[in-house]
This record gives sequence, structure tokens and C-alpha cells, in this order.
Amino acid sequence: MEKAKLLAENIRGFNDYVHKSYQEKNVHLSDPEKLFRLKLLVEEYKLHIIADELWRINRFTWDEKVTYLLVHRFKKAITIISEYIENNYEDLFIFTPRLNILESICDSFRKI
Repeated sequence: MEKAKLLAENIRGFNDYVHKSYQEKNVHLSDPEKLFRLKLLVEEYKLHIIADELWRINRFTWDEKVTYLLVHRFKKAITIISEYIENNYEDLFIFTPRLNILESICDSFRKI
């Protein structure tokens, strides 16, 4: 239950960081076009909804079935987002630490 809440908080943080970086036009660290594509990927996989659902489901009690379903859905999304960031590392390197944190939290769940 606590791991699910931790994952939800970190997903929210990653989502907010991507959107904040795009809104502030962080051109010193990232290419605006690639940052826009990253923002679209985050929106396409609805990471904010996954985070909200993980938090809601595990707020008071542990619902293993739904939690693992959401974690599995997030793992699919983060795999594609991670691949995009790796392919554009020179322009999106600033997102790799948060991405690594998310991947390590996902790995702490049992294999689905």
C-alpha cells in the first residue's frame, strides 16, 4: 500500500515536471519540439489519471488486484517514454533521474 502511494506521488511529480518544463519553455535544457513530444506522450498515456487512481485505490486499504493492474499499465507507458528519452538523451537528459526513480519503484512490485 505504501509503495503504491509512493509510486503515485512520483508519477504526479514526473507529470508535473514535464508540464512545468514545457510551460516555462525550458529551452536551455531541452529542445522545445522534443519536449513537446514528451509532453504529448505523458498526456497520451494519462499518467496523471494512473497516479490519481493509484492514490485513491490505496488511500485507506490495499486493493492488490487493481493496484497491480495500474502498475502494469504504468510499466507499459514508462517503457515507451523511457525509450523516447533515451533516443533523445542530448535534449531530454534532465528527465532521466526521475525516470530512474519511477522504474526502480515499479521494480519493487512483484513481477506481473
